[in-house]
Amino acid sequence: MTLRINHNISAINAHRSLEVNDHDLSKSLRRLSSGLAINHAADGPASLVISEQMRAQVAGLNQAINNSETAISLVQTAEGAFHELNSMLIQMRQLAIHAANEGVNDQVMLQADQQEIDNIIAAMDRIAKQTQFGARRLLDGSNGANGTATGNDLEFVRASTATNESKGGSYDVTITQNASRSYVQGTTALDMDMVKAGESLTIIEGGKSVTYKTREEDTVDTAVQNLVAAVERAELKVNVTVDESGHIRIEHTDYGKKPEFQVSSTTAGVLSQQAGIIEQSTDGLDIAGMLNGEAANGVGQILTGQAGAQNVDGLVVRYSGIAGDGALPNEGVKVGSVYVSQNSLTFQIGGNRGQHVGISLFETSADNLAKGIKNKSGFRRLSDVSVLDSEMAQDTLLMIDRAVNEITTIRAELGAFQKNTLEGNLNNLRIATENLTAAESIIRDVDMAAEMATFTRNQIMTESATAMLAQANQVPKAVLKLLN
Repeated sequence: MTLRINHNISAINAHRSLEVNDHDLSKSLRRLSSGLAINHAADGPASLVISEQMRAQVAGLNQAINNSETAISLVQTAEGAFHELNSMLIQMRQLAIHAANEGVNDQVMLQADQQEIDNIIAAMDRIAKQTQFGARRLLDGSNGANGTATGNDLEFVRASTATNESKGGSYDVTITQNASRSYVQGTTALDMDMVKAGESLTIIEGGKSVTYKTREEDTVDTAVQNLVAAVERAELKVNVTVDESGHIRIEHTDYGKKPEFQVSSTTAGVLSQQAGIIEQSTDGLDIAGMLNGEAANGVGQILTGQAGAQNVDGLVVRYSGIAGDGALPNEGVKVGSVYVSQNSLTFQIGGNRGQHVGISLFETSADNLAKGIKNKSGFRRLSDVSVLDSEMAQDTLLMIDRAVNEITTIRAELGAFQKNTLEGNLNNLRIATENLTAAESIIRDVDMAAEMATFTRNQIMTESATAMLAQANQVPKAVLKLLN
């Protein structure tokens, strides 16, 4: 055995072990006090990177949850206003039906109905102007994709959140095929001999049918007039006319290939080409054309930008005129332009870039409802309606029914947006947040039971190393015995 006093190797060794155990004990204390396995980057650099990325995702998802809940509140605010507008339109409809009861009403009663309708329209305009979510007005047209059309017989209908703003320019509307209505053109003139013989004329449309059998006292004109009256009573959507030579022509009131009807006549060629056989009308044509040089889909007189189009996706216009004379050239005929401003509501409903959705809220004032409907009274929009005579009351009903359809359609869109987009996404966000938090917890949080066992071991090892260091410090004292 050798004894040295300059360097106490045993003490140095015990001190090193004490420092290691003390460091491990301090680390265990830090983990137990914070509850985290990773308190510094040195505790696990790779785990820290993954954990912080997950923390950022969880924070983003939590904010997206708050965003979605706020968006739901906004949608419910708008839907509540639409509900009230629907109730007002129902009241207007009831007043119009009352005014249409011409056999009972006098002018004073009609004036009273009109005054109440005017008050309802004013109230609708107030709702459209004053409905707000915070400082944002919802139904005044400032939160949708809006547009204006220039050109005879060209009308802007709507645009979607996918439609790009025209940005100071405009989108040209080019027609390559005019819309037309399905029709039947009689080739045999209705004459008095047929009328006296009891010609039977049948029209079938929309599941309803009308048959008029001429009477001996009828003339050609009265027979056609009686057929027209029967068609109006049955509310068939066809127009019946007769030319000077007695040829009958029937046209559907709606444009396009889909609207159709059937006809039959006792004499071949009066309506049906074969006597007593029900025959199909000649199909009409859907409009065809381009928006801003991009392909568009035509249905009736409505032209819609195709899904995925660069600029005009979801843009809808109506053209009710006749483009050009005769056959149109392959490149079509420009009938006007549409200016689009994009102010749709956009909601960030995800925790990452690009995870947003949008919806448009169009203006719901009476000036912007039931536009572009042909009627005998010349009403161009809901704000024009009048019930001061029976025909106006009937046309008012037509306008109100269209306005009801427009309001209920946007309510349905809002309901679907809330249910399927916002609430469905909200449930998904909550599940994703839960799972990401669990994953981050596995990486970042300390296992308290395991760490307590480690702490106890480190505590014992530290106490043991301290004791051994004290013993090692006593070894050099043995040299004093040699001196004695």
